[in-house]
Amino acid sequence: MTGMSRTAALAPRLGDLEASLSTVIRGKTDAVRLSLVCLLARGHLLIEDVPGVGKTTLAHALARSTHTDFQRIQFTADLLPGDVLGVTIFNTHTQQFEFKPGPVFTHFLLADEINRATPKTQSALLEAMNEDQITLDGESHPLRQPFMVIATQNPVEHHGTYPLPESQLDRFMMRIRMGYPDTAAERAILRSNGRNGVDALQPVLSEDEVLELQQSVHDVAVDDAITDYILAVVERTRTHDALALGVSPRGSQALYRAAQASALLDGRNYVIPDDAKRLVLPVFSHRVIVNSRSALARGTEAAERILQDILTQIPVPH
Repeated sequence: MTGMSRTAALAPRLGDLEASLSTVIRGKTDAVRLSLVCLLARGHLLIEDVPGVGKTTLAHALARSTHTDFQRIQFTADLLPGDVLGVTIFNTHTQQFEFKPGPVFTHFLLADEINRATPKTQSALLEAMNEDQITLDGESHPLRQPFMVIATQNPVEHHGTYPLPESQLDRFMMRIRMGYPDTAAERAILRSNGRNGVDALQPVLSEDEVLELQQSVHDVAVDDAITDYILAVVERTRTHDALALGVSPRGSQALYRAAQASALLDGRNYVIPDDAKRLVLPVFSHRVIVNSRSALARGTEAAERILQDILTQIPVPH
C-alpha cells in the first residue's frame, strides 16, 4: 500500500478519534478538534482556564484513544529540572553512571499549572518541546514519538506564579480555553456520577498510525495564495500600532502546519482559506504582545481583539 493510499485508509479513523474524545469531553467540540489538529501537526498545546473544566481529562483521553502513554507532572515552586527530565546517578554495583529518565519520556505529558514552577524548571522543557530530545551532562537522549506537551495555567490565580516568558510561549503551537460546559453537557456530567469515562475508552489509532498521519500532514497541498495570506497576516502583526511584538517565523510555520493538519482532519489533501483563517487566534494570540500604550490593551482578550481586527483588513483568497 502506497503512502497516499495508506493515509486515505487511516483518514476516516480520525473521525472515530474525534468522536471518541467527545464522549468524555462533553460539549467542547472546538477544544477537541484543536487538540487533534495540534497532535497531527506535531505541536504542543497550552490550555489557559480555570480548574475543573476537563484539562487533565482531555490529555488523558488523547493518550487512551491513541494507545500511547501518559504522564502528569504537577508543577510547583519546589519542582526541579531533574524531576521533569531525569537524573544521572552513580551505580555502585556497576561502578558506572546511569541515566534515570524522568516523566518527560512519554508520549503525552501533562504539565499541570506550568506557571507555578520557577523559570529554571519551566525552561527544562524548552529543548524537549523544540528538538524532541533532552541533553543532560553533555549526553543527548531522544524522546519517544509521538511526543506532545499539554500544559495548563490558571488565568485567575496569580499568587505564587511565574509568567511564561515569550520564548516558552512560542514553543506552544496553540493556546486554547476549555470554558464552562453548557447546561446540557453539565447535566450529562452530573448524571455520570463523577465518572469521566476515560478508563472505558478504546484505542482508535496505534502509536505507529499516529506517526504516519503526522508525516502525511506534510503532503497536504497549500496553494501559493493561501501562503501569501498567512504571510500577510503575520506581517500585519509586526507593523500594527497596538502590538509591541508580532508573530515570529516559528509562529508562521505553526499556522502553515496547523492548516495542513486541519485539512487532513477534514479528509482533504489540500488546504482551503478557512483552514488558516479559523486557526489564527489559537495559534497567534499567545505569540503577540499588546502595546501597553494602546487603547485596546485593556482586558485579557486584547490580543484576540487585535487579531480579529487584522483579519478584517486582510483579504481572504478565493
